[in-house]
Amino acid sequence: MSMFELTKKILRVVNFDSQLFQKELYKAQKWITDAEEIKRFQEWCITEFGAKYPKIIRKAFALS
Repeated sequence: MSMFELTKKILRVVNFDSQLFQKELYKAQKWITDAEEIKRFQEWCITEFGAKYPKIIRKAFALS
């Protein structure tokens, strides 16, 4: 399992708690090193959790 897939699995499990979600999101950004995977990860986060945690995701990816 790639780090990208593992990270998706972890975020799906912890998304019930905003602080835990944020912690795991930041940790995931350190694990995923490939630029293409980071872009895919960002898009996936927006699609999956953008409605639930828009501020956390914007801050994590420095989106305006």
